[in-house]
Amino acid sequence: MAGKKKACVRLMMVVVVMMMMVDFAQVAEGVTCSPVALSPCAGAITSSSPPSSACCQKLREQKPCLCGYLKNPSLRQYVNSPGAKKVASACGITIPNC
Repeated sequence: MAGKKKACVRLMMVVVVMMMMVDFAQVAEGVTCSPVALSPCAGAITSSSPPSSACCQKLREQKPCLCGYLKNPSLRQYVNSPGAKKVASACGITIPNC
């Protein structure tokens, strides 16, 4: 039961940070960068479940934004997390070295 509580807390933290970062939006290669757009991936990042097709689609759309997210101290820890790397790999996305 404690494991589920920890996963819920982590998920809520990810969602809260994503919501706070709505103002981070910028245009990169015709894409509006918004960490909130990656919310379909939150469950897969914090658990062992595979990413949904919606998650992978959003991750592909936001790929040009990943360097910006990595440079943002508030987002870097989430993009570099083992769960995020697992989801990116499962979606066939390489997290760039910026």
